[in-house]
Amino acid sequence: MHRSGFVNIIGKPNVGKSTLMNALMGERMSIITNKPQTTRHRIIGIMSEEDYQIVFSDTPGIIRNPSYKMQQAMNRFAHSTFEDGDIMLFVTDVNEHYEEDDPIITRLKKAKVPIFLLLNKIDTVEEAKIIELIDTWNKRIPFTETIPIAALHKKNTDKLLELILKYLPEGPVYYPKDQFTDKSERFFASEIIREKILQHYHQEIPYSVEVIITSYKETQTKTGEALIRIEATIFVARKSQKIILLGKNGSAIKRLSTAARKDMETFTEKKVFLQTFVKIKDNWRDDERSLKHFGYQ
Repeated sequence: MHRSGFVNIIGKPNVGKSTLMNALMGERMSIITNKPQTTRHRIIGIMSEEDYQIVFSDTPGIIRNPSYKMQQAMNRFAHSTFEDGDIMLFVTDVNEHYEEDDPIITRLKKAKVPIFLLLNKIDTVEEAKIIELIDTWNKRIPFTETIPIAALHKKNTDKLLELILKYLPEGPVYYPKDQFTDKSERFFASEIIREKILQHYHQEIPYSVEVIITSYKETQTKTGEALIRIEATIFVARKSQKIILLGKNGSAIKRLSTAARKDMETFTEKKVFLQTFVKIKDNWRDDERSLKHFGYQ
């Protein structure tokens, strides 16, 4: 018998969904920073063995009151996971609060598939608090399983995987067994650059940028070593943001590019030559054409 299914990870921004995805997959699937709204797209990670295939899905955190059409698109990615999941992993952390009319709570109560409560960051509170939270949550929603975890330290992630396999339905092979994601290397290159922007810049800059890989070529060095030549364009919403992104005499963008290149080399296990450019695209977060170009529709 072969088991397979779609296991969707849901929750608010910045509760550890991407950290959990990476812990389960053992790959650097989703960019991780301590800033909310880091994940903008639905990212699939495929775990395959001879007798099963788990298709994990990491989604943007649901934004209660979206300010831009981009955030509305992110919410659509998140809500779509309620429609095709065979198992739902609801991630919340020990300090988070939900109103009863929150759309996530409403959707979870209506779900007809197994729902796991994953109480994250348990390493930050006393055991009594964890027991209290588990009791409170299970009175609100009839969860199929409840697993307290610390995704960053991979605490209880093995137990979680065992339970996923227990509830995984019988099914076909959806993807080739050697494939680990539905995203291209171009996509991960752009995500690595965006992660570095989130880490290196403050205030509104990270949320006003989008990264497009305009060229991705696998070549060789003069000595025959594998080399990837990448050209990336960083789009910003205003001229003032471009000035900040570049820094004095281009110093800031050089630091950013160096950090991104090093992570790309780790991810691809090849040498990388990276060139970055910065362009202004006015109000792109509310422009339908731009959002379509950037893959939000």
